[in-house]
This record gives sequence, structure tokens and C-alpha cells, in this order.
Amino acid sequence: MTTLKILPLGDSALVCEAGTSSTSATLATQRRVWHVAALARDWPDVREVVPGMNNLTLLFDPLATDIEVLGARLRDAWQTQPAAGEIGRDIEIPVHYGGKHGPDLADVAKHAHLQPKTVVQRHTAPEYIVYFLGFQPGFAYLGGLDDSIAAPRRAEPRLSVPAGSVGIGGNQTGIYPLNSPGGWQIIGHATSALFDPAANPPALLAPGDRVRFTIASLDL
Repeated sequence: MTTLKILPLGDSALVCEAGTSSTSATLATQRRVWHVAALARDWPDVREVVPGMNNLTLLFDPLATDIEVLGARLRDAWQTQPAAGEIGRDIEIPVHYGGKHGPDLADVAKHAHLQPKTVVQRHTAPEYIVYFLGFQPGFAYLGGLDDSIAAPRRAEPRLSVPAGSVGIGGNQTGIYPLNSPGGWQIIGHATSALFDPAANPPALLAPGDRVRFTIASLDL
């Protein structure tokens, strides 16, 4: 089990860090983060629970909760065993790879010393796990990318990346839910809407969901 560090964030929040960097996040650690988050949501005077990658932030009422007591409760919760079995849903996301939809596919292939078609095959092969949501509403950080197609971020980020763009940044892959600046290598475009403020829930993906990418089209 990873060690736990608990640090104050101002006078009304605690940050729990699992003692590892985001680049070495494991599913076992994330399961424990989700488990503690689920417990903490039911604690009195905890206003908000925000799971991250290898970390968890609790916002609480400082007038009603003693920070030392809350920290001790977090440590106790971290030692408990997460429930067995899978959480989350199985979600399939079709992607248009390459061409105008994936302008950086060739660069990723060159970096990996692979053919673009092989990059797509390896990108669609794994079952990805949503570790957490961040950066943008509905932006899912996915664990499970094949290390052979990991690629550095662009030297010059784009000022505007279209919503639905599927990118690779380091050893992670994800989908931009909204138009925004971004530096990930764009290899395709998803047909699914990742975020709709009028929907309930507004985000398509949630922590623990299992995601598979499929090929909607391939332009090499």
C-alpha cells in the first residue's frame, strides 16, 4: 500500500497525497482514492470531495470540524479495504483517426518508429480506466495507454483545439470536451459529446468508467 501524506490547503481544506507522482499512477492507488472519496462524502461538515490522480482534496467547515480529527479519520479510511469488484460503466467511443481529424498522428508515429496504422491499432487495443476528471469540465484522464505510443506534448501548443479532439500527452491519452488551447498531440476526433451542461450528469465519463476507442474512420 502506498504511503499517505496529508497537507493543509488554507484553513478549510486538506489534500491527501498517495506519495507517488501522476506519471506513476496505478489503478490500485486510484481505487483507494475513489474508496476514501466515497466514504468522505458522507462525513458531517465535509462540504466537497475532489478526487485527483494519486490525491484527494476535502473541503470542510473549519468552524465545525477539527482539522486534526479530520486528518486522523482520513488516515483510518485509507487503511480500510476498497470493496471488491469493478465500479463504473463500459463506454465505447468511436474515433475518426488521422487526416484533418488527427493532424499529429504522423508525428506520433515518427516518434514511436511505427506506421500510423499501427499507432491507431495500439491506441484502440487497451481498455482504459478513467482515473479522474480535471483541466476542463468532463476532461477524463485515462490510464492504460500503450507505452510504445507515448509521445511528448507539442513544442508549441495550439491556441485552439476543437472539442472532441483525441490526444496523447506523455503517457496519457484523453479527449478535449470543449474548444480550448492545448499542447497534446492530436491523433483523432471522437464522435461522442464529452460534456453537455444541460445533461444530467453533464459529463459523459466518471472516475472508474472503462473506455474503449473504436475506429470510426481512418485517414492515412
